[in-house]
Amino acid sequence: MSLATPKSADWIAGLMAGCERLVPPGLIDPLERGRSARFVGTVVAAPFFGVGAFAFASYGRMDAATVAASLCALCGLCWLAALLVAVNVSRQLIEGAALVLAAFFAALVLAASGGLGSPLCAAVFALVFEAWWIGRSRKALIAGMGAALAVFAAQLPLAGIVAPTAGPAVSPWQWLVPLAYGLTAWARLRMVFLDLHTTILANEEPCLEERIDAVTVRIAANGDVTDVSDQASRLFRLAPELLLGTGLFDRIHVADRVAYLCALSDAKEGGDRAGADIRLRIPGQDGRSADYHSYAVEMFRASEGRDVAVLIRDNGEMAALKAELAEAAEQASSNEVAKNRFLAAVSHELRTPLNAILGFSDMLAHEMFGPFADPRQKEYAGLIHESGTHLLSVVNSILDVSKIESGTYPIHPEPFAFADAVEMCHSMMAHQASVKPVSLRVALASGVGEICADRRAVQQILINLVSNAVKFTPAGGSVMIGAKRAGQRLRFWVSDTGIGISSDDLKRLGQPFTQVQNDYTRQFEGTGLGLSLVKGLVVLHEGTMAIESAPGDGTTVTITMPVSGPHAVAPADEAAASEYLSNGAGNGTQRKTA
Repeated sequence: MSLATPKSADWIAGLMAGCERLVPPGLIDPLERGRSARFVGTVVAAPFFGVGAFAFASYGRMDAATVAASLCALCGLCWLAALLVAVNVSRQLIEGAALVLAAFFAALVLAASGGLGSPLCAAVFALVFEAWWIGRSRKALIAGMGAALAVFAAQLPLAGIVAPTAGPAVSPWQWLVPLAYGLTAWARLRMVFLDLHTTILANEEPCLEERIDAVTVRIAANGDVTDVSDQASRLFRLAPELLLGTGLFDRIHVADRVAYLCALSDAKEGGDRAGADIRLRIPGQDGRSADYHSYAVEMFRASEGRDVAVLIRDNGEMAALKAELAEAAEQASSNEVAKNRFLAAVSHELRTPLNAILGFSDMLAHEMFGPFADPRQKEYAGLIHESGTHLLSVVNSILDVSKIESGTYPIHPEPFAFADAVEMCHSMMAHQASVKPVSLRVALASGVGEICADRRAVQQILINLVSNAVKFTPAGGSVMIGAKRAGQRLRFWVSDTGIGISSDDLKRLGQPFTQVQNDYTRQFEGTGLGLSLVKGLVVLHEGTMAIESAPGDGTTVTITMPVSGPHAVAPADEAAASEYLSNGAGNGTQRKTA
């Protein structure tokens, strides 16, 4: 049997509230007010049991008028005691008098109903219980026990006075009085036990389900929710019983139900854990509107059966951060696209006037329309042509880098002898190396053979690497171009004995418009697009790039490409552009193919 049922609890609470109203308002102490209220409740209810006991004891012995007068006197005395408490008469005096009168009345009734052999003998213990119930102290309990002993001790002398001629009649119906009283005593004891249990629970540490900031849910094998923790009231603003059965699933956003069911299936099949991010429809702050809120769900296989234990945590802050990150990434992507389009447009527009500048300056430098009057005019025309050529190379590099980043750089793989590309690069850069002077050497291993790649791109890679090596190698140094086969890949490199690069600067190499700054590099102009263009072309060929360098020990740039060529050669390759943008400096990774 449970400690208390809702109906009995409400009934007892209602009676206690009514008795509380009869307590004088001036009595402030809560202990005294409770004791007075319990006394009032006892003396108000006592006549109903006293009437029953008296009826069984006097049946057939007294006339109806005498019985009615006695019962009215009993009720009047009891209710007078309640009235005296209400008008604030001394509580100790009233309680003592009530206990004495109750013991006297119980002794008379018990003697008239059969003495110690009567079932009403059990009702005498009401004196003990009521004394403890009212006083809630050892002293009150002793007083009640003394009153009960006095009742039992008085039975022998009272038996000759109450029934001198005929023995008292003992009837089984007399058990109704102690049984009815026992039910009321049990109801009140349940209230006491319930209050004690509530107090103990309040003093104990909260359980794990209450301490964690999450809702715990138990899901049966058929997918129905069988248990929900009380945290649902706080996190979901919903009564837990509303989520039982299919209530939880019905509140999940339609777009998140597949992820939820997949995680539930994984947990049922014995996986260590499964998780999902879901949105639940919960009431708004005003209690009327409804909105979806993000939660993180973790599922675990229960120890018994195929039940699943679920933890649901608030994931609103993380979801907001993810949304902000996605928005920032989208904005950055838009800005990158806008930048690339701007660079491509500007580069294209610059090439048109540059072609005219280069053409006319070349005509003037060759004196096609007559000699100059002053030799300096020819010198100036040559400087104009040289500056225009440099500017055109910069514009072309910008345009190529923009095409690579946007995924529109066209490559046309074809088989060709790698040695031919190296020879062409050596021929172009030999003059620049000899002017400095720097030794430019070629060391190709036997069996290099052919490679399937874009010839123009490979030549551009070699020219950019050799140009950088010659530029940053002091006079008297050396630059070497080497290559060898490594299985199905061709590995070639450009090494120099130049100034070298520190480890911190290596991290930034390969990024557009990035150039290492030191006392030596300040002597040379440059845009920092050379290595960036090389890196992009290598990625388009599904190759890798590695840089080994140290200050004062020179630099070696190694390129590795597949001999059979890249798998995807579409001119508008978005994956190649994405891979190029995500690559860090130093080592290139293989490009994802469509």
